[in-house]
Amino acid sequence: MGHGTENRAAIHNALHHPAQVLIAEDDIPLAGFLQRALQNDRYIVDLAHDGESALQALAHTRYDLLILDLNLPKLDGLALLQQARLSASSPPVLVLTARSRVEDRIAALDGGADDCLIKPFSFHELTARIRAILRRNQQRRNRNPIQVGDLILNPERFRVERAGKKLDLTAKEFALLEFLMANAGHPLTREMIMENVWKGAGAPRSNLVDVYVRYVRDKVDADFPTKLIHTLRGVGYVLSEN
Repeated sequence: MGHGTENRAAIHNALHHPAQVLIAEDDIPLAGFLQRALQNDRYIVDLAHDGESALQALAHTRYDLLILDLNLPKLDGLALLQQARLSASSPPVLVLTARSRVEDRIAALDGGADDCLIKPFSFHELTARIRAILRRNQQRRNRNPIQVGDLILNPERFRVERAGKKLDLTAKEFALLEFLMANAGHPLTREMIMENVWKGAGAPRSNLVDVYVRYVRDKVDADFPTKLIHTLRGVGYVLSEN
């Protein structure tokens, strides 16, 4: 058996069922090709040819992966991504796009996408990225909840609570908070945060970490008397109860 077949089998075994994939793509021939090819790789694949249909499918089925085109009719890909990320059961997202500008890829990643692939693409690269995303998602599900004071982050349920109140975070905000909490009490530089939270994001703008820390701080600290996220001048940030 080849390494690719072994990797696919390992992914499916870890998930305890064939991975379910939703392809949101308005190019019908391309969508049909991807569906047939992925089904041959033992994935269960549904198709949606516009953003509204994709959103309805996500509401009724718990998918392991969403493959998303940005140029969708009725509801464009970025809007669909934003709405999907409001759900705690939102699947990981691989964006396929003909938009080649770095700014578009950054917008997709900032919006909650786990990875981006530019059209035209190699099908072998696509399947490798799919396997990598599914592995990372399974590892996240296997991680235990993290607690710092009255703040609890549950990776498996994609849920954050503080003092019993549920906090709604985007995928990128969640990843940032998880990294801060996993290193609670330890100073983290902007470079460390960028390397661990924005893996493979190209060349993001220089203040991206500061912007996202502000987003997370507004949700985690604003309504509570004890502040957990602290700025260390000339260093970066630290999450701690003190």
